[in-house]
Amino acid sequence: MSTPVIGVLALQGDVREHLIALAAADAVARPVRRPEELAEVDGLVIPGGESTTISKLADLFGLMEPLRERIAGGMPVYGTCAGLIMLAEKILDPRSGQETFGGIDMIVRRNAFGRQNESFEAAVTVAGIDTPVEGVFIRAPWVESIGAEVEVLAEHGGHIVAVRQGRALATSFHPELTGDRRIHALFVDMVRAER
Repeated sequence: MSTPVIGVLALQGDVREHLIALAAADAVARPVRRPEELAEVDGLVIPGGESTTISKLADLFGLMEPLRERIAGGMPVYGTCAGLIMLAEKILDPRSGQETFGGIDMIVRRNAFGRQNESFEAAVTVAGIDTPVEGVFIRAPWVESIGAEVEVLAEHGGHIVAVRQGRALATSFHPELTGDRRIHALFVDMVRAER
């Protein structure tokens, strides 16, 4: 079986860390900044950062519509933190002009766990992973509500922090910062299954 090629949206955030985690999970990992680079990957990770900035930069780099089309067409995608926000169908408290790529039938709340100085780490039990993963929550969102086809993979403090809908996966936290590659391995397996 050939190795999947997985891109990391390289507009902002932990691009390098995601590239390392994907490579450790047996994928060919590449940064993606332009539509022609997006066209060459089997799946895509949308890293954290600031969702408003990601939205503006995606538009500026001509990626907004190509990304929406690839995601709607079934390209496997994984979003962490701001990436989770970018995969939502609706944001409860969007900034003016903020758009998303869509892909998961969910409503999210930005910065739900608090400001930067309220960031924390916590053990998170994730469905399909045998022992808890260490979640790094940095100005993290949570999922307020989900549609019927969305599977909840994890909760923390009574709030949804990991979901999957078909070929789209999202976490409120940053697994790429911990050295635990199991969520990236789960995503690589999702991409491999679609090839």
